[in-house]
Amino acid sequence: MKRLVVLVSGQGSNLQAILDACQQGRIHGSVAAVFSNKAEAYGLTRARDAGVPAHVLTADQFADRESFDRQLMLEIDAYAPDLVILAGYMRILSAAFVARYAGRMLNIHPSLLPKYPGLHTHRQAIENGDEEHGTSVHFVTEELDGGPVILQAKVPVFAGDTEEDVTARVQHQEHAIYPLVVSWFVDGRVKMQDGAAWLDNQPLPPEGYAGN
Repeated sequence: MKRLVVLVSGQGSNLQAILDACQQGRIHGSVAAVFSNKAEAYGLTRARDAGVPAHVLTADQFADRESFDRQLMLEIDAYAPDLVILAGYMRILSAAFVARYAGRMLNIHPSLLPKYPGLHTHRQAIENGDEEHGTSVHFVTEELDGGPVILQAKVPVFAGDTEEDVTARVQHQEHAIYPLVVSWFVDGRVKMQDGAAWLDNQPLPPEGYAGN
């Protein structure tokens, strides 16, 4: 049974999707611990409700990013995770942290990468008149939201949509594809190799897997 550690900063809806998938046997693993940089993050409540250890490390406890990440790595490593999952974790990671979990750390980003890295992706999609938007699951590298994409899901953007409309549409897809990619990793189907994502021993294109 593979061990997962999840990092959250907010509501934790993707964490909940992963917890549910583990419980239902769609992911052959279990969430060993949840960490947050925000003491008020609802994701911590979701973890505790599921009987999962929940931990808080806040920036004001540390002198700099490197010391924060050193302590976070120590606490994560105590759970010996096979996979570290960023689920709405809103902190830039140090190079040492990324290197520590290279090839076994995933992130989900609310855009069709490489479009719109960073923040306010839904707002940008609406302001730019995009007819299509979406979400991407990718391996984490030092480049912000720049690691190799494993899987994307697309949603339409309609005239008159608010950010809330688009957010809800994207999150619905996130809750489907993130547990799926985690299951691929846990089952040994997906890996990072030569700077690319591979599925079933085949390199994936830049936009990730696209089923027929």
